[in-house]
Amino acid sequence: MTKTAIIIYADPKTGTDEALGRLFNALFLAYELKEKQQEVAIIFQGAGTRWPAELVKPDHPAHALYGSVSDLIAGVCGGCADVFGATEDARKTGLKLDYEKAIPGTPGILDVSTYLDQGYGLVTF
Repeated sequence: MTKTAIIIYADPKTGTDEALGRLFNALFLAYELKEKQQEVAIIFQGAGTRWPAELVKPDHPAHALYGSVSDLIAGVCGGCADVFGATEDARKTGLKLDYEKAIPGTPGILDVSTYLDQGYGLVTF
């Protein structure tokens, strides 16, 4: 069985079609792989940690798609959320903030390398 980790780095604060397009494509891929019953992990990393607070809003254009794949969310990088000012908003969504890997200058990050160790392919948006 194929295992895929989808990492979302795009920043919603840019307000560009490109950022929204990257998000949609990440969620589309997750949806497609879920339909094929493949193992998928969605990760919000870097400035992408700002997305969950936007996606829980019912009027967001990706809200319904997000809801259909929300069970695939592995976590939000805690150190990244701290750096990009998204910690409190991410916590309000109920998603796991992950600080598993100590990195100098941060309280810890979500360790993407563990997905590689487990045989996941990485796709970034």
